[in-house]
Amino acid sequence: MYFETFLQIKKTLGQVDKWLDAAAAYAAAKSFDPNLFLGFRLAPDQFAFGRQVQIACDTAKAAASRLTGKEAPTHADTEQTLDELHTRVRAVIAYLDGFTAEDFAAAATRVVTQPRWEGKVMSGADYFLQHAVPNFFFHAAHAYALLRHNGVGLGKRDFLGALSFREP
Repeated sequence: MYFETFLQIKKTLGQVDKWLDAAAAYAAAKSFDPNLFLGFRLAPDQFAFGRQVQIACDTAKAAASRLTGKEAPTHADTEQTLDELHTRVRAVIAYLDGFTAEDFAAAATRVVTQPRWEGKVMSGADYFLQHAVPNFFFHAAHAYALLRHNGVGLGKRDFLGALSFREP
């Protein structure tokens, strides 16, 4: 389950990468600086687009790291352009490419913690289902919504990506 879910997370990050292209194309068509997207928000108390993408990336790599014990790459959160966000998204996809199903063999029973939990822990299974997966898709969906809200022509298929249809 873990490996398969990370394949979906990786696929969604690939879609995020495509959304960045769509945002750049939309900005070019409307003659404005595409990097303005990084500061757009849905509400004053929510993170801006750039931070939404950063957190989606961070959640994916941190979850893979915490569930496998492998070291995750670090990013300084200094992206100021769509191109820099592309680089970050692609780096996280490349990191996730390095995992196999065997890497997640003990994921469910791992003890997971993080500093903001003030000494509390969760099982790997609970962390993954209650925190990592919802948090990743929360931030990915907000990034998508911010682009849609600001006129980028994305639809549901752009969120889902290619589906594995086959003949019955």
